[in-house]
Amino acid sequence: MHVSSGRWLYGLFLTMVTALLWGILPIKLKQVLQTMDPVTVTWYRLFSSGLILLLWLAASRRLPRRAALGRSGPWLLALAIGGLAANYVLYLLGLQLLSPGTTQLLIQIAPILLLLGSLLVFREAFDSWQALGLAVLLGGFALFFNQRLAELFGALGDYSLGVLLVLLAALVWAFYGMAQKQLLSGWNSLQIMMVIYLCCAALLTPWAQPLQALELSALQGWLLAACCLNTLVAYGAFAEALAHWEASRVSAALAVTPLVTFASVALAALLWPLHVQPEDINALGYAGALLVVAGSALTALAPTLRARRRARAG
Repeated sequence: MHVSSGRWLYGLFLTMVTALLWGILPIKLKQVLQTMDPVTVTWYRLFSSGLILLLWLAASRRLPRRAALGRSGPWLLALAIGGLAANYVLYLLGLQLLSPGTTQLLIQIAPILLLLGSLLVFREAFDSWQALGLAVLLGGFALFFNQRLAELFGALGDYSLGVLLVLLAALVWAFYGMAQKQLLSGWNSLQIMMVIYLCCAALLTPWAQPLQALELSALQGWLLAACCLNTLVAYGAFAEALAHWEASRVSAALAVTPLVTFASVALAALLWPLHVQPEDINALGYAGALLVVAGSALTALAPTLRARRRARAG
């Protein structure tokens, strides 16, 4: 079993780098989506990331071996590929209809769905701390959407469709997460992501239109490049953070990502009002966002709290 190095301050720094990169990502994507369609944006992100990983693993002679996957490996790999490709595209389709902050907050439901799926598939434990975290998170969502409840539960419009698309993106990500968890028994995380990224790009190729990149403005071109690098750098910082800090604490700290998005949108709207629109959320909605973050963090910290409670009891 992996044991963290104990350099928690360095782990915290890397976690905050990850939260910052993931927090500003939807703002950059929103600008690129004004000219490029979601499938093509996803294709560029996955292909570039997969190619860089391929070159890195080939240079270090660590390319994955098919035999290491076992008999169920190809089926799990197919599930992971389909889940991640669908997640990326559905997320962007939702982002086209919603604000960056709302989209980033909604996707917080993904690790909760992964938790619930793990309860059913892997028979993992579910205790009172996780139940409390889930209740806080759901209550936070109810407050966050206080201005849009009639729209959400009324006729299907752009806003409610965007919410459904992001929730569906979270659902398919949970299937991807469970499949990847099983694949780790044969390949390491870099090998898995390299294969998944390249296979996802190949899967989307018939619908991608790479020449759309020629229609981007100079600013949008740089933002697309930044989006492509974001996946690699953020993931690398996340993986390195796990080497120095407990996974539960990393996950809890990453729950602040939506708050980074809200703060970044506010700053960008102030500096570049012609490009970025401010979030249309009242005080009750922001309170709900804080509760969603608190609920996510509490759910992530549940294993640590459970272990401490057992230690005291023992």
